[in-house]
Amino acid sequence: MIDVTVVLVEGGMPSTAVAPVEVFSSAGVLWNSMRGEPVEPHFRVRTASQGGRRVRTAVNLSLEPSCAIEEVESTDLIIVSAVGADLESTCAANMALYPWLRKWHERGVTLAAICAGVVLLAEAGILDDRLATTHWGLVDACRRRYPRVQWQPERFLTESGNVLCSGGIYASVDLSLYLVEKLCGHRIAMETARALLLETPRVWQMGYAAEPPAVSHEDRLIRRAQEWLFHHFNEPVRLHDLAGRMGMSPRNFARRFKAATGETHTCYLHRLRINAARHLLENEQQTIQQVSRAIGYEDVAFFRRLFKRYAGVAPQRYRERLGTRPHETVAVAGRAPHR
Repeated sequence: MIDVTVVLVEGGMPSTAVAPVEVFSSAGVLWNSMRGEPVEPHFRVRTASQGGRRVRTAVNLSLEPSCAIEEVESTDLIIVSAVGADLESTCAANMALYPWLRKWHERGVTLAAICAGVVLLAEAGILDDRLATTHWGLVDACRRRYPRVQWQPERFLTESGNVLCSGGIYASVDLSLYLVEKLCGHRIAMETARALLLETPRVWQMGYAAEPPAVSHEDRLIRRAQEWLFHHFNEPVRLHDLAGRMGMSPRNFARRFKAATGETHTCYLHRLRINAARHLLENEQQTIQQVSRAIGYEDVAFFRRLFKRYAGVAPQRYRERLGTRPHETVAVAGRAPHR
């Protein structure tokens, strides 16, 4: 069982706290219950606030935490909900939270912040020299206040080591589903999304790949190459051209890419494309041929073989198992769906 602590903050948007609670609490439970199968909860979820106090939100709704942050003795994941847009008052009101966040960060606990809640991680110094995103309306002020953070507002979600940030208020759902997938696997995440009638996570505001590039290494040129591949994964990519963009010889680039990411640039590109294909198959109504061309493969037979190698099943079978279908209904245990 994975322990999740959702931090409630004064003056924030309640959905950024409630949505993660619902998503994590539903994983392995709601889908199974609807299908009449034994429930298998994967997360133990608590809410916490400074001093265990009830918090007032921006929409005149109060939230009652289950404990104080000071009472949390162990946790695997901390979610920081959104705060108000006034950075000065927000930062001043949450002074007690910063050493607490730093303590858990130093212990290796995964930290994730939603929308303007990202500011609290930045104020604690946890985002220095890391990729981060936040609400587009705050990013200019954040760039001035936290110049060491690598702000990327075009993303819905960023991940740097064990620190994650999400962009808008409703990106709390994307962040939560992404973490369910990361911690429990794609099947559990998809079942949770379908049970809650949610789409699969939108990780970037541009494009549709299912996960961001891994950037836990320190090779900045290879990180740039990964970013470029993410934006251009559906285009023809040649090693010589990609290496030239990074100012390296093909041999040196290939060596450094493998050392930094653990795989060749070709395998990395295939994985980006197959992740994009998964997302299209889950959420769109395109044919297999259209999906193949959309992600950069003109040879549909090659795409089918590659997809099966990476996803474990053929594209059509994958769509039948996990894709959305028009007017889909889920039967509640013991009851037939309405027609």
